[in-house]
Amino acid sequence: MTERTAPQSETRTVLLRGGEVHSPADPFATAMVVEKGHVAWVGSEGAADAFASGVDEVVDLEGALVTPAFTDAHVHTTATGLALTGLDLSGAATLDEAAALVRAYADARPGDRILVGHGWDAARWPEARPPRREELDALTGGRPLYLTRIDVHSAVVTTALLDLVPGIRDLAGFRDGEPLTGDAHHAVRAAAYAALNPGQRTEAQRAALRHAASLGIGTVHECGGPDISSEDDFTGLLRLARAEPGPRVVGYWADRDVDRARALGAVGAAGDLFADGSLGSHTACLHEPYADAGHTGTAHLDAAAVASHVVACTEAGLQAGFHAIGDAALTAVVDGVRAAADKLGLARVRAARHRVEHAEMLTPETIAAFAEFGLTASVQPAFDAAWGGESGMYAQRLGAERARTLNPYAALLRAGVPLAFGSDSPVTPLDPWGTVRAAAFHRTPEHRISARAAFTAHTRGGWRAVGRDDAGVLVPGAPADYAVWRTGELVVQAPDDRVARWSTDPRSGTPGLPDLTPGNDLPVCLRTVVGGRTVFAGPNG
Repeated sequence: MTERTAPQSETRTVLLRGGEVHSPADPFATAMVVEKGHVAWVGSEGAADAFASGVDEVVDLEGALVTPAFTDAHVHTTATGLALTGLDLSGAATLDEAAALVRAYADARPGDRILVGHGWDAARWPEARPPRREELDALTGGRPLYLTRIDVHSAVVTTALLDLVPGIRDLAGFRDGEPLTGDAHHAVRAAAYAALNPGQRTEAQRAALRHAASLGIGTVHECGGPDISSEDDFTGLLRLARAEPGPRVVGYWADRDVDRARALGAVGAAGDLFADGSLGSHTACLHEPYADAGHTGTAHLDAAAVASHVVACTEAGLQAGFHAIGDAALTAVVDGVRAAADKLGLARVRAARHRVEHAEMLTPETIAAFAEFGLTASVQPAFDAAWGGESGMYAQRLGAERARTLNPYAALLRAGVPLAFGSDSPVTPLDPWGTVRAAAFHRTPEHRISARAAFTAHTRGGWRAVGRDDAGVLVPGAPADYAVWRTGELVVQAPDDRVARWSTDPRSGTPGLPDLTPGNDLPVCLRTVVGGRTVFAGPNG
């Protein structure tokens, strides 16, 4: 892109022209005007001439695509930053590779009082087991180490970290020689994060937000909470986002203390308020036992607790939300929301736009309940890309038949359930176009949705999930949150229930999107703008 600019100010007027602008206001738009942090106009190249002499900045897009910036509706920002800047085991193909990475990381940081890492997945390793504590003790020289599984619902640690948590062996989820889950995991996580100094934490948050901006993400929903991070972590992130250019941060605090969530600056007592755990760690709560374990997981909230929280949040004017993955956990959530609606009235509950995070193991009955109560499904298509399919982790845990029911995005859309897409980073990476692709090419064909619907869920859907219907789309009056992309030919996905087909016919009158067929290169972000202010500019941006 090339620019003609006047000195920048918060109120400058910018004309972008000579590209493709993805806008429902004009499916053939090639230009856009931004004024005072909002979209002022979109339209054709010829009409843009009338604006050219009266603006402060002209950007020649040189054929680039402009879209709304993405919203990632479920992020753990500090953990994402630590994974980006620290010990990341997600690429380790064997236990031995993971061990080598741990040793190298520990050797490179002799002065760190605690080592933090993420991403091991023993289900993918030929050894089929996580590292043992005594092995980690030897690899780290006996220092504290906190190392989360890819799903962040269990962890392996060194003896030195256990020693920092009095009474850890008496907590639920502690089984000597096995990864920590439940209360035991939450306790060691709190100790590990408390051992980080404020500078380490801020640098991790800054790294995560920079990375998000470089991917065209303009907003992240931070899912914090007392069992996940800390109050200092949460409020520090919100301060950082207000003080420095970068993506917007919308904070959710997963606490049943509604007043505390409000006091911390959260828009909801929501996010990862655990109704259950995860499938990978065998802690998601199921109606029937796991195929590879003789139990049904762990329930953290029953319907009565859900109802009490939904009532409290609704009366306080905050969003309620729950982490629920297994079918039994989702049943408890919808039964609780139904009880709250019986008490407060359906209209009040619907108007609050309460959320459910992950919502993987849905049934026709729970989908209908989501639609009835206006629950937003905050979901992660990359989970299916990572763990779906006939031989994936889901099939190992549940058997192929139950695994095929997971993440039914098409059924949710048909029922009218609002979708908001995210990554749950660092569980799966920040990767917005990859997320859209994963939904459009779901491993179970009947759950696929159009690329356009998936794109909407990852842009406008995230704004709607926080109660904003006027954003996430490039139309006059909307916030000027947008990204500029280098990409190939734009296409329109033709409707087909079985196979994703594509059309380049401009007569469709539908704004085109990049061809996301697996194997094709994903778009490259050139620039990200939030509220009219550039927060990322690549070498050619």
